[in-house]
Amino acid sequence: MDLSVAETASVLRSVIAPFVAQGAIVRRPRATAWAERHQTDRGAREMLAALRDRYDGAPLSMRLGPRRMVVVTRPDQVQRLLQGSPDPYSPASLEKRGALKHFQPDGVLVSGHDERRVRRPLNEAALDADQAVHRSGRTVVDTVERGARELENQVRATGGLDAQQFARTWWSMVLEIVFGERARDDLGLVELLDRLKRDANWSGLHPRRTRRRAELEQRIATHVREAAPDSLAGVGREVDAGAVAGQVPHWLFAFDAAAATTLRALAVATARQEVRERLRDELASADPEGPPAVLPYARACVLEAVRLWPTTFAVLRDSVRDTDWDGRTLPAGTGFVVVSSFFHRDPQRLDVADRFAPEVWLDGRADEDWGLVPFSGGPASCPGRNLVLLVASHLLVRLAGLDLRVQRARYLADDPVPATVDHLGLVFRSRR
Repeated sequence: MDLSVAETASVLRSVIAPFVAQGAIVRRPRATAWAERHQTDRGAREMLAALRDRYDGAPLSMRLGPRRMVVVTRPDQVQRLLQGSPDPYSPASLEKRGALKHFQPDGVLVSGHDERRVRRPLNEAALDADQAVHRSGRTVVDTVERGARELENQVRATGGLDAQQFARTWWSMVLEIVFGERARDDLGLVELLDRLKRDANWSGLHPRRTRRRAELEQRIATHVREAAPDSLAGVGREVDAGAVAGQVPHWLFAFDAAAATTLRALAVATARQEVRERLRDELASADPEGPPAVLPYARACVLEAVRLWPTTFAVLRDSVRDTDWDGRTLPAGTGFVVVSSFFHRDPQRLDVADRFAPEVWLDGRADEDWGLVPFSGGPASCPGRNLVLLVASHLLVRLAGLDLRVQRARYLADDPVPATVDHLGLVFRSRR
């Protein structure tokens, strides 16, 4: 269904503009605070629900200059796009290529068909995509435990914790997981990457900083050469030493989203005693001498935080050839959009739309719903899903034991939960 000029303007104002303002690649603190005040995700969801109902679930086609963008409105349409990746629906969309080439020009997400055939298996092997616990799981969990102790010391010293303090420890922990212990203090690499990600927020509208990117590539290459064998880079080096450095920027980029999700899950846990106690019990029941535990409830809490507050605003695909949709042929090069917050919190489909309900990830309901895509889906789904869940779940259960309270607990203690939560503004205080 072709949207009118007025309808297209409404989608731009209610859906696209808030996403762009906050930053698609790295969040802008003032914009995310504004988005929470105005609960922009609720407005986007209501706008798309009204258009879906008006046009009986047909894909919504818009003209944005020379670009045709189609917003899908039903889970079966999401399934078609994701199962049809990378052909005929390529993850390397025009917008994604323009953004990610600022800091990861060789990343698998922006790779063509031939390069993808090499880079995707490398990512799957290095990240142990099909394993709930990475082959280096013990090293990963040990690193998370040290990070949790650092944050505990921070709380004891200052009486609290905010997102910025959390981020410093988080990135030291991530650098150690990716490269090994020798790299954990290279926070300058993280700052360099952040500068390039801020450019990437503007996609192709911002000039490329070739010298800055070359510096990033050189620093990563050095860390890869010196990487510990049981680090992600060390494992990837054994798979393909020549290509692994090109994938590292995306691994670091993914951990940025994982930090936001961990903070939001922690905020809910500190606001709800029953969640906090169940997390503590799950950690207490794990064998400290055995292999790294899969923590089902903690993983479900992390997945639920991504469902309620998606870290990827929209899943994008570009058609690589003409495709037929509802009897209409859409030309190659059409952009398709899956607005995560619309599908993840659709009250017409989900009785838990605005509830914190980790049980849907434990009983299989969420896995059966193609509208729930916290880590995308299909052949191009995120190969780091299990690794991220391992790191986030083990950190969450340990921080749940610190007896923290979040300053905005009254908004998270009961359902319905807010449509938008600014993770950068979260502040925790010790109950003691």
